[in-house]
Amino acid sequence: MDAQIDNILKRNQLSVTGSRKRILELFLSSKGGALAHGDIEKKTGEKFDRVTVYRTLQTFLEKGIIHSIPTVDNSVRYAMCKETCAGGHHHDNHVHFVCSACGTTTCLETVLIPEVKLPEGFQPEEFQMVVTGVCRECH
Repeated sequence: MDAQIDNILKRNQLSVTGSRKRILELFLSSKGGALAHGDIEKKTGEKFDRVTVYRTLQTFLEKGIIHSIPTVDNSVRYAMCKETCAGGHHHDNHVHFVCSACGTTTCLETVLIPEVKLPEGFQPEEFQMVVTGVCRECH
């Protein structure tokens, strides 16, 4: 996994630091699940402070390494992007599922957001679709 992490960072012209490596490792091991800022802080332990985690997440968002997912409680979760994403150009047009029983947020890569035709003069920047319900683990 270290080689994969180093490759992601180098491909995005980012220096390889301990915080970036550890946070990317968390995303890669989450198997399609989304992580909240608080989850990342807990899992990195006392090794990295809140500001370091925040800045790392912002850098990953800007570079198109991760994408944000809004939740019903107005918090934000983060998940890995597809390799076709780049800084400012996310192509993660899939549905996100939030389990109302366990709170897990999952990227449903095979369930695409339908195309939305906007009136002339409107330019979309990002599409987000969140479905809530009960996941297969809690069902």
